[in-house]
Amino acid sequence: MRLSILSVIFSPVKEEVLIQTLTGACLIGFGHLEPAAGRDPAYLEVACLVVTRFQRAVKLGREPALFPTDLPSSDEDLLLREWRRAGVPAEFAGCGAGTPDLDPAPVPAAPGREPNWPERFAIGLAAAATSAVEVAGGARTSLTDPAARRKPWERALSWFVGSYPLLGALAARFTVVADPELARGWDIAIAAVSPAAGEIYVNPLRSMSEPEWRFVLAHEMLHAALRHGDRVGPREPQLWNVAGDYVVNGWLVEMAVGTMPEGLLYDPELAGASAEDVYDRIARDLRRMRKLATLRGTGRGDLLGEPLPWHGPRSGGVDLDDYYRRALLTGYAYHLGAGRGLLPAGLVAEIRVLDQPPLPWDVKLARWFDEHVPAPERRRTYARPSRRQASTPDIPRPGWHTPEEEIRRCTFGVVVDTSGSMNHELMGKALGAIASYATARDVPAARVVFCDAAAYDAGYLPVDEIAGRVRVRGRGGTVLQPAIDLLERAPDFPADGPLLVITDGECDVLRVRRKHAFLVPLGARLPFTPRGEVFHLR
Repeated sequence: MRLSILSVIFSPVKEEVLIQTLTGACLIGFGHLEPAAGRDPAYLEVACLVVTRFQRAVKLGREPALFPTDLPSSDEDLLLREWRRAGVPAEFAGCGAGTPDLDPAPVPAAPGREPNWPERFAIGLAAAATSAVEVAGGARTSLTDPAARRKPWERALSWFVGSYPLLGALAARFTVVADPELARGWDIAIAAVSPAAGEIYVNPLRSMSEPEWRFVLAHEMLHAALRHGDRVGPREPQLWNVAGDYVVNGWLVEMAVGTMPEGLLYDPELAGASAEDVYDRIARDLRRMRKLATLRGTGRGDLLGEPLPWHGPRSGGVDLDDYYRRALLTGYAYHLGAGRGLLPAGLVAEIRVLDQPPLPWDVKLARWFDEHVPAPERRRTYARPSRRQASTPDIPRPGWHTPEEEIRRCTFGVVVDTSGSMNHELMGKALGAIASYATARDVPAARVVFCDAAAYDAGYLPVDEIAGRVRVRGRGGTVLQPAIDLLERAPDFPADGPLLVITDGECDVLRVRRKHAFLVPLGARLPFTPRGEVFHLR
């Protein structure tokens, strides 16, 4: 039986012969029967041993009783050198490729048309794995069922999962939404991304090659994973998006991920600069920079806040912020472990920063309380009826007492924006966090003032009632300065008492003359440069 081609004509033969034929086919696929590989008995036995280990791993057929149950796990080259030096062990002699009915002599092929069997074998394995995944996902009913022709952006996303470990874990989590009506309604020229939903919206009417779609998808995935949308801060969102595009596109060009579509933002002179540095440069020429186009189009950012409305299935129950961080860190480790080449220094720096994520807003708020809101200190006093210990009843002991002036000193003010633009979820989350930290520091009460276009003084409220039975006043316009002035002029409020302002950012410029902080929703910006800390609620 001569195995010089991969196509084998099967006849009614014994199952052992059929399995041996598959073994020979694997030998060809592994490149073990190449003319330059050698023909000595040790090489043939080692080659067949390697194939047998592969067949056992993938459970390919029922193995004939040729090899022992336990196979050596040594490296192929190391084992070959050992067997050539010391001879083939008796239990492996005459197995597989060393049997007399298997002739490894090749049949000459036409010059220039020699088949590359290892390459074809790898393509076949990849196709089989893809088919198995499609059967498991319901894309086809069986391995023999012809699958529907996939779109180029679908093939591009699959390429990351199977061929690019740095972004493979990210690609496995993202959903590509290709809806022409959605793209037209939201003015999406090529693509946009919603990090909050893990969705990339593409314009299916845009004709691009698969390598170009790889570039586009990698661009959007890096935007989401590096949290560019959350890092905008007080910057102008459109210009910040443009700065992020310059940086991400520069990385992808340097890493040769796909092909950059024509017209995207790319400047080799910005290589190595961070998004913050690029923003500072382009902010000097606002008129020109506002005309630059992102993947969504001219004057529109491709970083979306809330997910766009569409009727497809959405996955939930996953903390995407934590998932993006872990996926990119894991992909980075796989990239280094597999020796896939060097990465841009700026990208490596940002990935390493993800390993030390910023503190959550509630932890920062707790630290602010520790720094600015003192806890009442109890003092020993004999003014109260003395307490005596049973062991020494004749010795009076001092009791614990918290002076009234200490209680008044350990308080703070809360200004709550109750304008019509404020939502109840934001107010509830902020007031709940304030109440819990105030309780932890034994603060008995806080001064609460509601304000829309006028100030409504609720007085001192026990901290356990701040997030519970508070009756919100107002719900009109937004002018918060009267509430600030009320607390700063109140004779019964400490002169150094700190203030917490809860607002959605849609307010006028505030002048606060004492220690203060702002609690605003994630993505909101204050219309002025704040002097106090700003906590972004998630």
